[in-house]
Parts: sequence; C-alpha cells; structure tokens
Amino acid sequence: MKAHDGMYIGGEWRAPAGQETIAVLNPATEQVIAHVPAGTAEDVDAAVRAARAAFRGWAGTAPAERAAKIAALRDVLAARRAEIAETVTAELGAPAGFAEAVHAGAPIAVAGSYAELAASYAFEEKIGNSTVYLEPLGVVAAITPWNYPLHQIVAKVAPALAAGCTVVLKPSEDTPVTAQLFAEAVHEAGLPAGVFNLVTGTGPVAGQALAAHEDVDLVSFTGSTAVGRAIGAAAGAAVKRVALELGGKSANVILPGADLPKAVGAGVAHVLNNSGQSCNALTRMLVHRDQYEEAVALAKAAAEKAVAGDPLEAGTRLGPLVNAKQLERVRGYIAKGLEEGARLVAGGAEPPHPTGYFVAPTVFADVTPEMTIAQEEIFGPVLAVLPYEDEEDALRIANGTAYGLGGAVWAADDESAVAFARRMDTGQVDINGGRWNARAPFGGYKQSGVGRELGPHGLAEYLHTKSLQF
Repeated sequence: MKAHDGMYIGGEWRAPAGQETIAVLNPATEQVIAHVPAGTAEDVDAAVRAARAAFRGWAGTAPAERAAKIAALRDVLAARRAEIAETVTAELGAPAGFAEAVHAGAPIAVAGSYAELAASYAFEEKIGNSTVYLEPLGVVAAITPWNYPLHQIVAKVAPALAAGCTVVLKPSEDTPVTAQLFAEAVHEAGLPAGVFNLVTGTGPVAGQALAAHEDVDLVSFTGSTAVGRAIGAAAGAAVKRVALELGGKSANVILPGADLPKAVGAGVAHVLNNSGQSCNALTRMLVHRDQYEEAVALAKAAAEKAVAGDPLEAGTRLGPLVNAKQLERVRGYIAKGLEEGARLVAGGAEPPHPTGYFVAPTVFADVTPEMTIAQEEIFGPVLAVLPYEDEEDALRIANGTAYGLGGAVWAADDESAVAFARRMDTGQVDINGGRWNARAPFGGYKQSGVGRELGPHGLAEYLHTKSLQF
C-alpha cells in the first residue's frame, strides 16, 4: 500500500499548501499505516480552479470519447483489483474476501455501467417543435464516506464524467489511501488533466471549503443526515444543486408464508456485511408474532456463527469497525438497548478481542418500535428483532422512522412481497432476496436524502436541461 504526500490536481501530484498530515490507522491492529496531507482551503481552491479550467474541453468531448475514457478507467481498476482489496482491508478492516468481491468488484461494475451509458444515453430529444438538450452541470464537489470507500467514489465520479462534468473529490480521512489509488487509476487511464482532482483532508476544513466554494455547481455528498442538512442549507442559500445520500434504518419484513430460515439467515448476513457499516443495512427485522421466537432463535444462531476476527484470515466473516469513535458509538447503542428494556440474545458491548475496534455480532429481541435501537442508525453489527400483529402493523412499523433508504420483503410469492413493498416509504426494496443491480437507482425518501445514484437516474443528477424552440 502506497500513500502519496501530495494532492492530485490538474493531472499531477502537487505539494500541499500546508504541512499538517492525517494519520491513517489499521482498525484491526490500531497501528498507523500511512500519513496523507491534511488539505486546506487553498488546496481546495486550486483543485476547483483546475476543474473549472478543464470543464469546457471535457464537456465538449463527444460522449463516445468520454465513454472510452471511462472504459479505460474500469480496465485499470480491474487490473488493480487485488491491490484495491488489500488497501481497503488495511484502511477499513473489511475481511479480505468481502473486500475483493464487493469493495473492489462493485466499483468495477459501476464504472463499466457508466462506460456503456455514456455511449448510449440520449443527451438530446425532440418534443414537438422543440429540441431538448441535456448538458453537464459543471464542476462537481464529491464528498465521500469511509464505509465503501471506492464504491462511493466511483458512484459519484463515473456518472459525473459520463455527463461531461469535472470533479473535485474530498474522501473520508479514515480511508484516503483508497482515494489516492483511484487517482492513480485515473491518471493511468489517460483522463485529461483537471477532469478529476483529489484533495485529502478533514471534513470541517477541506470538506467545508469544497462544499461552500463559489465555483462549485453541484455538491454530491454521502454521509450523516446531520452533515447533509448543513450542506443542503448552504447549497440552498447559494441556489446550488445537491445530491445527498444520507442515513438509513431499513426494515427487513418477513411476512407469513415466507421461508423463515432463509429470510432470517439472509437478513442477519446483510446486517453483518461490512461490520454493519452500511447505510441500507437491514437492522430492523419484522416478524409475525406467531413466528417471533423461532425467528429470534434462528437470528441468535446465525449471529453466533459469525465470529469477529482478523480480516486477513481466510473465512473471517466480521472485521472491526472503522475507528475508536465508531466503536464507542455502537457500544453506546447496545447499552441504550439494554437500558430501554430490550432482551440481548447474542453479542453485546464486551470486546471479542483485546486489540482492534471489534464488536461481536449482536441481536436484540423484545424490541418495540419507539426504542432508540429501532429508530436511530447504529452503523454496526446490531440487529433489532420486532414482532408485529398483522400486515398493517408491519407496514406502520416499517414506515415509522425518519428514514427511507432501503428495505427487504420476504413472502410466499413475489406478488405478495411486491404488494407490500409498494406501500413502503423507501427508495429501494429487495424482494425475496433480490440481487444487487449496478444500474438500479439508489437513494432515499424522507431524511435518507435527495437524488439518486447509479444507472441512468444517477447520470441525470449531473445534467442541466435546455430546450430550443423552432
């Protein structure tokens, strides 16, 4: 794993404006593994100016040529797949198998999808006596989180590039080396100078300077709802476009007649993926009262099989949380669950290892909808199992949070599951274990965000609409 001591601006690695650095820790060992520059407002300004200077040329590039560059980027990422996985494991603590399959595999698939879309998307259409053009918005500020460090970058950068926009990326300070690796891939793929720029740094300094920069046309942010609100408010005051992918508290609804062992097993696995650090993790499992205790027993058994361990060891299912702050946050929620009367059936706040930011797979039963662990995003391997009386009660509980990002429905048949899912206030629902689709729009209702990522809906976020009448 190689860390750069500069910023990638204008097609080259440049010395930062300041001297401060950020220490990058391995969350499994708590050891410092790299240092990267802590960017300043001056670094951000240089990156935005480089992006602005490159915009007209990139926007005027034929879509087929943009598609070819994105395809080249995809190919570089594919060639460096093992290196990507190793870097994510080192910075995030993701188990090696999961890092290779998901943290490296998903971004490659998304980049490939935008290489295809850039070549086939209808950037022009006729409506009566008008010609409607879809044109790139301009300079995009992409502010990304640590939980899926490369996927979140590609999910913003690839559609922005396909649309003809230029980008300044500010990645999470917890996983900046993955972002630097992506900048290397951009350079190797031969994208024009200034089309993509990278500034590492903290959110309060570099992130805030980027979101507030007067020459940024759109802010695409993934992270907490609290920070998203602040970005949205600032952007609104400047009449600036935003795309916000925020928190979630997704419900996994198991209807009578579903394959209960399969539904519970898949639900627990979903919660444990990425150590529970997924904004659409299915952290609320809703089960009919007649099957409730059976479901709790199945969830307990599944959680206890998934022992937390060294992410480099073959077969490890659960790695650490990303940092000490996240560890204390999750422990606090476990304590809150106990305090409010939930029944702990697996796991708990006791660390399973003396070193590293580990939390054991945790399952709570006897959870009521108003409890904190049923309402707030925990972002750890903690599952709350809630009983319901009938479908209307299940729907009330499923929709009874401030969030609406993801969800799942299990039923005896797809038709029944779809009928329930259509009434859920959420942006994406898996039906009877439906598979991830790199082209399906992802985003939320309510406080889970504004806008969509992935596929043609994600591309549309980066486009202006202009009509000419004849």
